[in-house]
Amino acid sequence: MKPNIFDRAISYPYRIPKQSFVLRDGNDYPLSTANPLSILERRTAVLAVGSNQSPEQLAHKFTENRWGEIPVIRSRIRNFDSVYSAHIASYGSVAATLQHAPGVELTLFVTWLTPPQLQRMHETEIANKNYVYGCLDGVQVTCEFGPNLKSAHIYSSSHGALSFKNSPIPLAEIPAKNRRWNAMSQIEVQNHIRRRLAPKKDLTTFIQEAVDDPLVRRERTNTLRQDTRPFSYPNFRELALQ
Repeated sequence: MKPNIFDRAISYPYRIPKQSFVLRDGNDYPLSTANPLSILERRTAVLAVGSNQSPEQLAHKFTENRWGEIPVIRSRIRNFDSVYSAHIASYGSVAATLQHAPGVELTLFVTWLTPPQLQRMHETEIANKNYVYGCLDGVQVTCEFGPNLKSAHIYSSSHGALSFKNSPIPLAEIPAKNRRWNAMSQIEVQNHIRRRLAPKKDLTTFIQEAVDDPLVRRERTNTLRQDTRPFSYPNFRELALQ
């Protein structure tokens, strides 16, 4: 296996800054009080639950300068957690989704997207049918910069949350307070599903097979979906794409 394939899979959700930033020309620049917040105008607030918090992942999705800059605001959301989705991404990682978790305070980022940027994000998130796009109403999102939010858009896993002992599995790399479910790192969750799906294979082979073969990914995802927790929040509205 090429080292970058294995490393990319187990490094999810990648580098996440400790402060708000602006993605510009593939690089991240800290957002400070000196930056005009007028750049948030006429943009859609979309919660980044997993790797969309990472400048490297965003730069991978928005590779051309024509997309313009993207403000990414560090925030806290109450009563939710970032957990693993019951599917394997094309690059081998077990990706993230949001789950209702009363009492938890999750640190994440809000991406503020222009209409063209939002369409591009739809292409990366929805084209393979792993996620649906919708809006959360009645939430409490406290933002480092810009307005606090009572509603925000998300990409929610169409597969449900990966479950272990009847509980979702939070991402250990994503900080949260009052977390009540046992978190795992990416390499821990990879070994967890490997032991379940292919215990005789080493992790390198297990990941390589998932990257190389869409059928393998689909079969493994179908098995993982047999024991999942669906996203359950009464004020979530799935939105039709235009």
